[in-house]
Parts: sequence; C-alpha cells; structure tokens
Amino acid sequence: MSRSQEAVRLTRLKKRSDFLAANRGRRAPTKGFVLLVRDRKDGNPEMRYGLTVSRKVGGAVVRNRMKRRFRELCRAVLPDQGVPGADHVLIGRQSGIEREFEKLGEDLKSALAKVKA
Repeated sequence: MSRSQEAVRLTRLKKRSDFLAANRGRRAPTKGFVLLVRDRKDGNPEMRYGLTVSRKVGGAVVRNRMKRRFRELCRAVLPDQGVPGADHVLIGRQSGIEREFEKLGEDLKSALAKVKA
C-alpha cells in the first residue's frame, strides 16, 4: 500500500444535504452497490464517505450488517485509492448482501478507477 507520509483523513457524511449533493456527482454502478463521488472543490484534501441502504434491501439486521461491511471496505480502500477532496457515497444493492468481501473490494477499486477517468 503506497500511502503518502501524512495520514489521509477519512470522515463520515451525516447531513442529508451532503448526501443530496453527492447525488449530483459522478456515479459508478457495480453488482453490490452504486458509488457516487462528488468533488467538493473547497481545497480541503479530506475524504468523506457516506453509506445508505434502503429498506428494500432487507430488514434492520441485514441493512446494519451491510453497512458494517461497507464501513470496513471504505476504511480499507479509500485512503489509498479514493479521490482526495471528494465525498464518496455507497448505496447498497440487494445483490451486495451475500457478496464476498474481496469481490466488494475489487468492485470498489474498479468503480473508483472509472470515476477518476
């Protein structure tokens, strides 16, 4: 993993307005989720991430499990391959529930490459 000397700060999105703003950004659909990335253009290199899983996907237990997996995925992949100064939002899909964690990681890396291009 090639990280710069200074640690990349990764924080969570909490405001609805931030999620709505991210919806106007670039999108990259995958099998397990849809990735939305919006450059904030505020000069701050901090990366922020948000997670959302609707009730269509499943009950509370399923949704919370999915969000835990996405949270760990973001912590593992975004510091190295995320877009600096951008908001990243993962929207869970039904097919992402039982998808292997390694496959989700590959999906996120390819989606980030697609958004950067």
